[in-house]
Amino acid sequence: MGGIGLKKLEYSQIVRRKLKAFQLRLTDEFGSEAAGKALKRITDAARGLEDFAEKGVSVSSMYDIDCDYRYLYVGHNYLFYRIEKDRIIIVDMFDDREDFMYKLFGISSISQESLDYWDD
Repeated sequence: MGGIGLKKLEYSQIVRRKLKAFQLRLTDEFGSEAAGKALKRITDAARGLEDFAEKGVSVSSMYDIDCDYRYLYVGHNYLFYRIEKDRIIIVDMFDDREDFMYKLFGISSISQESLDYWDD
């Protein structure tokens, strides 16, 4: 699979909305130049998947979950994607402060100890 024949990269509607919100938030906080650089870093990393789709980490090998998702960690963001025969779909994107395992699979990756600490 990887490296043999280029696969077309696609972004889901969810990711398109999140990238737009990400750019607006960074523009407000840091200015348009910084926002543009951060966005380019993410889209360049995603585009790199066209050359080597298996570059990202397999979710099923990291967590005991049966799924075909992989992820890339880029600039404090996780890009979750799926490889299909002729395309790569970026299915979701999460800030590294989000509990993405819970949002994607209903599995909390935050320990009870951490929850108790922040609840005090």
